[in-house]
Amino acid sequence: MATAKGKVARSGFWSGLNPGMGMAAKGMIIAFVVFTILFFDFANALYSAVRSGIESALSWYYVSLMSVALGFCIYLMFSRFGALKLGADDSKPEFSNFSWFAMLFSAGIGIGVFFFGVAEPLFYFDNTEPWEYPNNPFATAAGHDAMDVQRARSAMIVTYFHWGLHGWAFYVLTGLSLAYFGFRKGLPLTLRSALYPMIGDRIYGPVGNAVDLLAVFGTVFGVATSLGLGVKQMAAGLNYLLGIDPGLATQIILIAVISVIATLSAVSGVGRGIRIISEWNIWLSVVVLAYFLFGGPFKWLMGFFITTFGDYYTNLFQMGFWTASDPGDVAWQGGWTIFYWGWWLSWAPFVGMFIARISRGRTIREFMLGVMFVPTTITFFWLCMFGGNAIYMELAASGGAGTAGLADLVRAWDLPSALYGTIALLGETSWLNEFFSVSWLSVLIMALSTCLLATWFITSSDSGTLVITTMLSMGDDNPPIKFKIIWGIGEGAVAAALLLAGGLAALQTASIAAALPVSVVLICMTYGLYRSLREDPSYVGRMTAERAAKTTKKKAAGRGSRARQPA
Repeated sequence: MATAKGKVARSGFWSGLNPGMGMAAKGMIIAFVVFTILFFDFANALYSAVRSGIESALSWYYVSLMSVALGFCIYLMFSRFGALKLGADDSKPEFSNFSWFAMLFSAGIGIGVFFFGVAEPLFYFDNTEPWEYPNNPFATAAGHDAMDVQRARSAMIVTYFHWGLHGWAFYVLTGLSLAYFGFRKGLPLTLRSALYPMIGDRIYGPVGNAVDLLAVFGTVFGVATSLGLGVKQMAAGLNYLLGIDPGLATQIILIAVISVIATLSAVSGVGRGIRIISEWNIWLSVVVLAYFLFGGPFKWLMGFFITTFGDYYTNLFQMGFWTASDPGDVAWQGGWTIFYWGWWLSWAPFVGMFIARISRGRTIREFMLGVMFVPTTITFFWLCMFGGNAIYMELAASGGAGTAGLADLVRAWDLPSALYGTIALLGETSWLNEFFSVSWLSVLIMALSTCLLATWFITSSDSGTLVITTMLSMGDDNPPIKFKIIWGIGEGAVAAALLLAGGLAALQTASIAAALPVSVVLICMTYGLYRSLREDPSYVGRMTAERAAKTTKKKAAGRGSRARQPA
């Protein structure tokens, strides 16, 4: 087996990194940003045309791919491969379960559930169709056109669908492949290693370089677009709290501050900065969730969660294989479901790499159960508490369903304000007001939410920095500090430049389009993983021993039967 050591410079500026990969990655990203800024209208039209083409012509492909991936994950989870360790047979997990789950959630979901946690359920609950296609074709097909509890249940099911098992399936497969080949087979902890069963030592050549560069591209621009979305919502929070102008100047300052903190966290390593901030995220999130749960209609929310949680699993495969045919439904599926599937796929190399990095020593079954079901269950509860409160207030509005004002924010596509509007309205309508004023508590929750937006992004950004430098250093668990600093600040610079030029939406579109080649790589990875698992010495040895035991048992049974025959 070839080694990657010869690809890494041992002295000079590039010491600890693959020089060719480092220069190519920087050149590719700078060229893309400059092209997008200088030729904005053309670039935006180009990216949009590619994305529209993918959504219209390949929706069947994305729908099939995600459903098959989920099915394969379920198979692996309960197969005999599940007992294999991601590492040597005697290896132990590096992190406690709590730290592991905290980092999984932080890297895999993080800022997204804040940005869409209120807005997305409200959009599916609304029935005004401001975008000239059904807000929720599943509710329309079931005849739930009125803004009532039935439509509310449908809204939460669709939200769970987009944030649930289908998306996590490719995170799981990518992370599992990287951890298996990196920790059990001794290959570099990079995306290219998962292709070893198919192309062998050629992973160290141009093909492997191209695969890793594609992952770097997706990571940098995925983090940049998330930061752009996050600072808009943070700026809205500062406007609610302090009256600060939420414009570009505030957003750029937020990007600078967050990028510096995220870089320092990445420099400190996984075991310190990333782990500590991830754990704090969980504890602060518990406080915010408690406010939504106990400050809102507790009994209704818990019943709503249990009901919609069951509805999701009841309708999981039907929704997963649904492909729209009506023009309005096609537009909705492209704008929401296919957008989400592309977004999950484009993030899979980044999140999968980080998940692999923190999962050494766990069994395949433990890895799959932990990564698939723990973050999704937490996410569903989060979405139900945020979105459920907003929906309840719209259902109970004095002017009739849909008149509380929160749905109006979503109709106007002011998504960053939807969260803070919900917190403010919850403070005004909470049953706690019967006993004492809770206005100060609403302000505190707004402040905590704004801080959480920052810390959730910090964990995503520092994870992204670690993933990029790990790939460019050919799998080094502890890449050189100077490159962590360069890439950590670089991610913020990309977000700031595109935010100033108005190009974040174009970048988001381009990232989704890039999911198509990424999906091909992930299919190859999955095939390579299955092939290697079947050839794993521990698996083969266990199967051989089981067959030998069965043969011995049959022979013993046969001898016993003959001995009992009459003479």
